[in-house]
Amino acid sequence: MTSATDPLAALTTLPGVEEAVSSVRRSVDGVYGHRVMRRRSTEVSAEAALRGARASAALSGADWALEEVRRRSDFSAPGEPRTVGGALRVSAEAGQLLSAWRQSPMRVLARLHVVASGGAGAADADAGAGSAAGSGAGAAEGGAGQDGAGDAVGRPRLAGESVVEPGVALPPPPDADETAARLDALGALVVAGSSAPALVMAAVVHGELLALRPFRTGNGLVARAAERIVLVSGGLDPKGVCPAEVGHAEQGREAYEAALTGYAAGTPEGVGGWIAHCGRAVGLGARESTAVCEALQRGAA
Repeated sequence: MTSATDPLAALTTLPGVEEAVSSVRRSVDGVYGHRVMRRRSTEVSAEAALRGARASAALSGADWALEEVRRRSDFSAPGEPRTVGGALRVSAEAGQLLSAWRQSPMRVLARLHVVASGGAGAADADAGAGSAAGSGAGAAEGGAGQDGAGDAVGRPRLAGESVVEPGVALPPPPDADETAARLDALGALVVAGSSAPALVMAAVVHGELLALRPFRTGNGLVARAAERIVLVSGGLDPKGVCPAEVGHAEQGREAYEAALTGYAAGTPEGVGGWIAHCGRAVGLGARESTAVCEALQRGAA
């Protein structure tokens, strides 16, 4: 592809991006080279999904201890329990949507939003949420959705519909018409593919979804799950053992908001800074799973 038909290719030249890509590759290679991954990669992947879901929920305002997430079996109560349940379901569902992502990204995003909201059609993902939660964590009950939006679940917002996004403070999103146009452009970009590294595509998908906030609520859970899908389907982290959500949470909400605000501004520094931030998040996720591998090797987890 030329730079004209592959707009992401130009992003690789932004300050800090090349270094971020190289650093992430080393971090991911370190996890995959661990001896535990040769025998117990399924366990590491399951633990990464659980820890990633917990971290994503924390960034959406439900900051629960990991052991509390493991212990709970009912996430149907309004507020934080439903947010944690949504994060668990989305984490489980993301792994089932990898093959559909490149062909129909908008359908995947709609499905993720239904699952995150606990709306109609989410019930069949409940068993997967239990798997993602490991021992002791079950699924949330279905219903009208955690925001009570009813028919707004699973579709982009319409003119006049407001956005309620707990946990993250960002500049106001564009109006519904601009959002729809940019969402279509993002979908076309995913379908067309890119020669840019998976980290760059993942950062753009994540950043664009939170800049637009196309749904009335639950955009953070959807955006972070979409980032994970790109990292896995793009080949950077094919077994899903480097939870970027953990790294985003570990860097702190203020740093997350500042990096996203920079991306939304659209300046070279802002976009490059956001990609580098995502690179650090993946690196920290890799470090988390390396610790899981070490614990498994010692028989402590």
